[in-house]
Amino acid sequence: MKLIKSFLLLLLVLVAACQNPEKPVKEWAIALHGGAGNMDKAKFSEADIKHYEDALQEALDIGKQALAEGQSSLDVVELVVRQLEDNPLFNAGKGSVFTNDGRNELDAAIMDGSNLNAGAVAGVGDIRNPISAARLVMEKSPHVLLIGKGASLYASQNGIETVDSSYFYTEKRWQLLQRALQRAGKNGTVGCVALDKNGNLAAATSTGGMNNKRYGRVGDVPIIGAGTYANNNTCAVSATGHGEYYIRYTVAHDISALMEYKGLNLQEASQTVVNGKLSNEAGNGGIIAVDKKGNITLEMNSSGMFRGWANSSGDEGVAIFK
Repeated sequence: MKLIKSFLLLLLVLVAACQNPEKPVKEWAIALHGGAGNMDKAKFSEADIKHYEDALQEALDIGKQALAEGQSSLDVVELVVRQLEDNPLFNAGKGSVFTNDGRNELDAAIMDGSNLNAGAVAGVGDIRNPISAARLVMEKSPHVLLIGKGASLYASQNGIETVDSSYFYTEKRWQLLQRALQRAGKNGTVGCVALDKNGNLAAATSTGGMNNKRYGRVGDVPIIGAGTYANNNTCAVSATGHGEYYIRYTVAHDISALMEYKGLNLQEASQTVVNGKLSNEAGNGGIIAVDKKGNITLEMNSSGMFRGWANSSGDEGVAIFK
């Protein structure tokens, strides 16, 4: 009789498992963004949309290939963000917006989910790829965040490419500043999150900051836990939006904490923060995130977010509007 009961119990367990199968763990997964905001589709020409979609796809293809080849998530997020920094379409690196006094002040951060190491730079104006400087800070210095001239000096002394400030000039961004001098400015960011074949998560974010900003303002991007966070036990997150709100609500870490302490899944945690807390406080923007199983979430409370995603199962795409 005991043997029959044991058999029946095992049978019930197997039936329940078949009815509620766990989602397969993806071999690798990646998501990227190029900024978010309340964008009016009517103001984008067909050519504009294609330019942005092509740029997102190009960066996504670079990340996909690297992950498929077995490169680490840390290498991949840096690689993808460098690609986005070099593209003047986005507010990071080459396409950075101008401060009120006509300068460029760039921020970036990177985090390794396998050991919680992180590095960031803020307010730099002569580093071609701030994301690589952020990684340098993480791996070669005892610090997490370096700013301004000190960050530039440390980067140049350790082989990071520096450029004349004129490198960052684009006519589009300059005219944006001129218009902003009469009205409120805009903000934007680029970022990438990835899960590699070894199960390690990483996140990277870079920005030219807020158009027409003053007084050395720094947003959420280089603040670990606000705009950038990665933890192998939960997820990797890169945020884009109104940085002050993302700092106050430690958005990236909050999503991870809801997963770790409350047992929410990635989508539930992201929705709770982005379309709950942030929406209630006018924190316009969005996040991209990937968890330890390769699930991807691209959550926004704005009308658009430049974004792309892919995984080893063949699911992929790029999009702009909600």
